[in-house]
Amino acid sequence: MRSSLAPGVWLLRAFSRDSWYRGFILLLTFLIYTCYHMARKPISVVKSRLHLNCSELVGPGNGTHSLNDTTWCSWAPFDKDNYKELLGAVDNAFLVAYAVGMFISGIFGERLPLRYYLSAGMLLSGLFTALLGLAYFWDLHVLWYFVLIQICNGFVQTTGWPSVVTCVGNWFGKGKRGLIMGVWNSHTSVGNILGSLIAGVWVNGQWGLSFIVPGVVTAAMGVVTFLFLIEYPEDVDCTPPQHHAGPDEQDDPEDPGSGPSTNRESGLETAARCSKEPCPEPAAISFLAALRIPGVVEFSLCLLFAKLVSYTFLYWLPLYIFNVAHFSAKEAGDLSTLFDVGGILGGIAAGLISDYINGRATTCCIMLILAAPMMFLYNCVGQSGVTSSVVMLVACGALVNGPYSLITTAVSADLGTHQSLKGNAKALSTVTAIIDGTGSIGAALGPLLAGLIAPTGWNNVFYMLVSADVLACLLLCRLVYKEVLAWRASLSSSRGYKRI
Repeated sequence: MRSSLAPGVWLLRAFSRDSWYRGFILLLTFLIYTCYHMARKPISVVKSRLHLNCSELVGPGNGTHSLNDTTWCSWAPFDKDNYKELLGAVDNAFLVAYAVGMFISGIFGERLPLRYYLSAGMLLSGLFTALLGLAYFWDLHVLWYFVLIQICNGFVQTTGWPSVVTCVGNWFGKGKRGLIMGVWNSHTSVGNILGSLIAGVWVNGQWGLSFIVPGVVTAAMGVVTFLFLIEYPEDVDCTPPQHHAGPDEQDDPEDPGSGPSTNRESGLETAARCSKEPCPEPAAISFLAALRIPGVVEFSLCLLFAKLVSYTFLYWLPLYIFNVAHFSAKEAGDLSTLFDVGGILGGIAAGLISDYINGRATTCCIMLILAAPMMFLYNCVGQSGVTSSVVMLVACGALVNGPYSLITTAVSADLGTHQSLKGNAKALSTVTAIIDGTGSIGAALGPLLAGLIAPTGWNNVFYMLVSADVLACLLLCRLVYKEVLAWRASLSSSRGYKRI
């Protein structure tokens, strides 16, 4: 049947079929990680409900509380003066487990089928998220329960990120990767927004449902993942993507087989050979070999400080708005979603700009430089009115989450398909896990430091965030310098070509 079609018609049908599958994988992985982040967000909204000022409320008439008790309506053990430290410990239990588990997760992700790995992770994540909510209905008031569930949830949540980035990297080449992944990575902010809105529905009443509903949705998405996820294009006879060399991956003059044309030819030969007979599975890359890929260490350390800032906002922004602007718990949760709206815009802008100028590190560095004064201004004047708060929250979200989004998606995929790997797709999961795992150390430190510093004043928390932002920028200086040199070389060669 295929031979009876004109070559142009066959190519058109194959292209349409490949595009349909790629669009489907992009949408499915988007929904998968939206659910992962949706399950993380409710704790930041419910925090303001766990510790309340009960002085204006009518106390129970059973005489169990004194008239001077202003925390009788709070949820023990978070009804004491050290509630910020306890809430910080609950956050940190999740984030430390997530950071430790991320380094291990990439190794498992390379060796297990992604469909099984993701499905199991989503089912368990949904279970542990729901168990947090069941503390309300079971009337549990012991700190160890919240900490233990958060540790378990942190570990199983690490199944998500290396797996979805690997799956998308398997389906999409390097061309326009920044824009595609910038749009795709909005799942992080969309998940945060949905988690905040869903949690806000029940936060002032039966707050346990703020966890149970996202948990059920996440578990249901795990079943969908098991039924429909396709790991490789070759599994459904689609054309594998070509990972072309970028400006940082210049042809090695000593290696005649390192040029773009050679890479393209070898990729086509491999695809043709694999369509006729099974190809041997590439060996999984070691941890140290992944660290030796140019740029992995710099971007990993940059992400550590970028995630420190982003996750501090993620876990403490609703409480900051609740305490400083004196909104209700639901209003603070809803207003905090504007930070994530800015994150969506920032991620797309970072991907688009980095594709256009061909400079991932430069794009990140510029946005980090602008983020520092914006955070300082938000703390100083951001709560003076609703309009200023809305505008500055969106701006802060864009500038803080833009570099974070770019590094965890396009940069990770670029480095995981670096020409030094010679087409070994097995490296992508390990590289992604190293970068995001290092970033997750910062994600654990940020909320912990915020919980320790907040009792001394919110100003000090923002000084810490600005300092981390500056350090993230400084760590990219060497890569920015290399990109500038690459632009100058490209400009010189183009001028020389015009003279000829």
